[in-house]
Amino acid sequence: MLARVWSASIVGIDAVKVGVEVDVSGGLPGIVVLGLPDAAIQEARERVKATLKNAGFAFPMRKIVINLTPADLRKEGPCFDLPISVGILAASEQVSADLLGDYLFLGEVSLDGSLRPVAGVLPIAATAQKMGITGLVVPADNAQEGALVEGLAVYGCKNLSEVTDFLNNPGRYKPVQLDSPVETRHGASLQTADLKDVKGQAHGRRALEIAAAGGHNLIFVGPPGSGKTMLARRLPSILPALSFSEALEVTRIYSVAGLLKNRGSLVRDRPFRSPHHSASGPSLVGGGSFPRPGEISLSHKGLLFLDELTEFKRDVLEFLRQPLEDGFVTISRTKQSVMFPAQFTLVASTNPCPCGYYGDTIQQCTCSPRQREQYWAKLSGPLMDRIDLQVAVNRLKPEEIIQQPTGESSASVRERVQQARDYACGRFKDENLSCNAQMQSRHLQKWCKLDDSSRNLLEGAIRKLGLSARASDRILKVARTIADLAGDDELKAHHVAEAIQYRTIDRMQ
Repeated sequence: MLARVWSASIVGIDAVKVGVEVDVSGGLPGIVVLGLPDAAIQEARERVKATLKNAGFAFPMRKIVINLTPADLRKEGPCFDLPISVGILAASEQVSADLLGDYLFLGEVSLDGSLRPVAGVLPIAATAQKMGITGLVVPADNAQEGALVEGLAVYGCKNLSEVTDFLNNPGRYKPVQLDSPVETRHGASLQTADLKDVKGQAHGRRALEIAAAGGHNLIFVGPPGSGKTMLARRLPSILPALSFSEALEVTRIYSVAGLLKNRGSLVRDRPFRSPHHSASGPSLVGGGSFPRPGEISLSHKGLLFLDELTEFKRDVLEFLRQPLEDGFVTISRTKQSVMFPAQFTLVASTNPCPCGYYGDTIQQCTCSPRQREQYWAKLSGPLMDRIDLQVAVNRLKPEEIIQQPTGESSASVRERVQQARDYACGRFKDENLSCNAQMQSRHLQKWCKLDDSSRNLLEGAIRKLGLSARASDRILKVARTIADLAGDDELKAHHVAEAIQYRTIDRMQ
């Protein structure tokens, strides 16, 4: 007999409906899997055979042909174990096939018949809901994750016997309900790193506030021990909370990557990723024969922190240029091309020279001008153009080191950041923008008009620092954020002047 079971395969952060056709007919006993399966699916032949026997079912000693449709789409992963098992049982008339056309099945099977969780259930559930699928049958550990999608009945099963009992007696089972309402899942959790613990560094704290309010890229430059990393790691504590749509999008990415820690709840905190400087280009942007999201996509709607920026390979850093500009990355392979979202804020830190003490007031630099020139050559001009805030961080004075911290807390700074973001969102109500850093040239012409004094100030900076058109646009975006923090509708000369002073590296070259 022939049976068809519906499942799905991940492509990028979306899903494609896959049909699992199982034919049990006469011939020499054996299993053949067609439809571009990967090694994990090929191994399912022996895994499913042992599972059915150990779970108390009769494995048909006949020729079994399994076809995964569409045939030209590559399929991967153990999520097809369950639909293959159900298909074999239905084709051998050991389970009712009446509901197979209405439900989508996902799950990895163990040899004892229990079901193991799989990655990517959330995007698959969203796709199933759009396609009109009645319900989703998944491992119990994935049930809460799938239930995040409204309008879809999700059934969680612990083992293969529960799945077959559901198909034979569906009235005994009820869809999974969320442990708590989705709307209570908003808001960032408390951050352990607080700005109130930072001593001094008023200039760095102000840069953090501007970066958080406008979504601007930021780099700290200073000698060892000056507090660059400490400041950068406190930026998440002043960022506004993720909205529901943003949290759902971030959760889909982490679900596909298999990094969803609390299945059944949305990612509440803005991502903060900090890859080591030995990271490769594909690990940053994503890749693989079956493309998976990289660090920049895992930083979507959050922060990508690159500590010791100049220790990264130059060709690896060049991978960041296009995503920083476009907000997404396209991974192309011979047989497929997928797009991952990558709207992240880049935060970086580095020393001013190889020895680390150029410009330090306490310890003398031992580097030659040629060494410093080669050191900064690791960072290309186009990449630095895309970093809005370039901030010099100096070491604290002895009396500042021993004093108690007296700065503002992250909570109070976050309130101002939220007000500035709300101010900008009111301006962007008819635009697909969420922060000032995403503005394009036409937006600058509309909302960043300059008076004569501001225009002369910016023109002088461009001429003196040799700024590119992109860098000058970045200055206007930062000035717009500074004005938003002050509650001003129009840009003024002091807004532009403050934005210009955040081009530290341009002044160092």
